[in-house]
Amino acid sequence: MPQARFILDVLANYTTYKGYYEIQKSIEDNPLFDTSKAQKKLRAYVERSQQTINTKAEIMVENFIDKVVNPKKLRGKGKGMIVTQNIEVAIRYYKAVQAELAKRGNPFKALIAFSGEKEVDGVKYTESEMNGVPEDKTRSEFDKDEFRLLIVANKYLTGFDQPKLCAMYVDKKLQSVLAVQALSRLNRSSPKLGKRTEDLFVLDFFNSIEDIKAAFDPFFTVTTLSEATDVNVLHELKASLDDVGVYEWSEVEEFCKRFFDGEDSEKLSPPIDVAAERFNTGLELEDPEKIDFKIKAKQFVKIYGQMAAIMPFEVEAWEKLFWFQKFLVPKLNIKDPNQDALDDLLEAVDLSSCGLERTKLNQTIGPDTSEAELDPQNPAPRGYREGEVQEDPLEEIIRSFNERWFQGWSATPEEQRIKFLNIVESVQAHPDFEKKFDENSDPYSRNLAFEKIMKEVMLKRRKEELELYKLHNQDEAFRSALYLSVKEALTQSLR
Repeated sequence: MPQARFILDVLANYTTYKGYYEIQKSIEDNPLFDTSKAQKKLRAYVERSQQTINTKAEIMVENFIDKVVNPKKLRGKGKGMIVTQNIEVAIRYYKAVQAELAKRGNPFKALIAFSGEKEVDGVKYTESEMNGVPEDKTRSEFDKDEFRLLIVANKYLTGFDQPKLCAMYVDKKLQSVLAVQALSRLNRSSPKLGKRTEDLFVLDFFNSIEDIKAAFDPFFTVTTLSEATDVNVLHELKASLDDVGVYEWSEVEEFCKRFFDGEDSEKLSPPIDVAAERFNTGLELEDPEKIDFKIKAKQFVKIYGQMAAIMPFEVEAWEKLFWFQKFLVPKLNIKDPNQDALDDLLEAVDLSSCGLERTKLNQTIGPDTSEAELDPQNPAPRGYREGEVQEDPLEEIIRSFNERWFQGWSATPEEQRIKFLNIVESVQAHPDFEKKFDENSDPYSRNLAFEKIMKEVMLKRRKEELELYKLHNQDEAFRSALYLSVKEALTQSLR
């Protein structure tokens, strides 16, 4: 299988990063929160923070320039894709990448791909407005030499063939078939450009090597089920979903006709929007009823998607409902009973520091070729259940979060803060600071001057801060994060 072999080539040059973050309580009170949901909320908060995204974007752009642009890979035509968690994060990445390119004199251009309209920080965005070309022209625009990076969420992770792609930057959870589909974007051969295995690489800021190996193993081994999957569960789920009245079957039929005729997203939206409005407001469903419907809809999509990949097509209604629900589920709004409290949680904390540590460099991920046995997925329909909630004080939640995600220097947070401020003061005291950085209007030479000053400052501090100096010299991700944080602190100070 040449395609499978080429995917393995992609997995031969896989680098992972691990983020570390620290948050602080910004209120005097110490309220109780649902611990499990609070931890997930805090993780999502720091991951979509513009500060975190800026740090990652700087590393991505710098790496792409060093590894693809400057070496003129694929005869100077090599391209990269940045894979993000959702549309909001993609938009934030696009802004960060644009800022990084501007600092470097705009050596090339970037594009973004997403469907529909998205509001971020009170501003509405569309793909066509951000790129300056119609949505259906994004694919052809990206093929032009001036465009080198494409930022995506879900769009273009499947069915997108661009032979010039040789680099991928991943900041999204990749599981099962999505991992294979996404990473396969790199496997399009291009003999005319001399594309080789060693030209391909992945930098992953979200998944571990073990995660990706687990995702790929089932596709390179003989896997058997410990028992048969009960297809009756799909009958039960469909009957339960039909009874709620969120959609009319005529709407499912209309959507599928448009979908399989290849019509664009604007014409696909109306039947989905009608059903979503019915779910969100029209039927006046109680929160437990909404949660129950959405759980069952997601379960139907998951089970049918798995079964359709291994068994012949049998029930037309299942296929149609699968595609309809796949587009409907993201538009089903559910108000978590604890949502107001969780929203208050984000008002009660501040992200005080963030950084990245490279954990694996150019690793080869070897899929397991031995036979495996799996239990059938979701053997019975699920639904909404009331459950006990574990609540902890805010201080304990923050302590636990920092313990898990803040793994930088061995110094205490207060010691780190003092050391960081000393570095900022040393940079300001450097003889070249005012003329070559503070008063310099040229972003390129200003950035070069800053890097030179930082290296000299860190060199002078090596005796008193040996651990920090080693991190600075040996870990590119740590160095980039440190430089960015110092620069932001200086900018705020100058303002």
